[in-house]
Amino acid sequence: MTIPLDILNIWDSFLLVFIRVTGLFVVSPVFGRQNIPAYYKIGFSFFTAVILSYSIPVPGTGAYNSIFAFFLLVAKEFMIGLILGYISYLIITAIYLAGQMIDMHIGFGMVNVLDPVSNIQIPVTADLYFILTLLIFLAIDGHHLLIYTLSESFSRLPVGSTIIMEKPLFDSVVRLFGSVFVISFKIAAPVTAAILVVDVALGVIAKAVPQVNVFIVGLPIKILIGLLVIFLTLTAFRNIVHVLTDGMQSEMTNFIDLIKGD
Repeated sequence: MTIPLDILNIWDSFLLVFIRVTGLFVVSPVFGRQNIPAYYKIGFSFFTAVILSYSIPVPGTGAYNSIFAFFLLVAKEFMIGLILGYISYLIITAIYLAGQMIDMHIGFGMVNVLDPVSNIQIPVTADLYFILTLLIFLAIDGHHLLIYTLSESFSRLPVGSTIIMEKPLFDSVVRLFGSVFVISFKIAAPVTAAILVVDVALGVIAKAVPQVNVFIVGLPIKILIGLLVIFLTLTAFRNIVHVLTDGMQSEMTNFIDLIKGD
């Protein structure tokens, strides 16, 4: 007995919305964490898809009258959600890179800890910055902005729409990676400048007083100055997270505008 695809017309739009939502929640900064049980992610994706299906205009997919064509459509929607989630996570990873730079300057470069969430070795300062980033991200309702941007993606790029891959998309990807490095450099700049001053001062001391073991004296001084600058600059960290959140939304919207076809 064969079941025609017309019977699935009631559910296909919801399924495609659910697939895109799931793709984003797999790797997004807050929802994609590995310590969140999988059935929580699936359940949250399901109820979010239910709400979005009734609140946004979703065109029909009757033109996809074969299993293979519908499977390609499902794969495309999952990839769109996955890329949107990866963009949001990539912006946050600027914190990791900034922490790595700071640890290399103050002497914590070889001191890494195992993050049980991501199962990777991360620097101590990067772990501190990342925890603060997630807390501030939740405090300023960044997760709400993430869901809102996801909802806007269905208005800008409805399910079943054609997508295009052109050179501006590649240029945007290169610019995005460059922006991550620029942001990380700016976050690590105060500590880098302070340690540079300490290095110059230690160099002068080494020339003026050769009897002083600069290596033994310089290591604790760098750690002390580095930690002091870190704690002094934590007051501006909320503004940094605001900038990262706004950049996350703009980059996700820019990606949708670049790939949508006519």
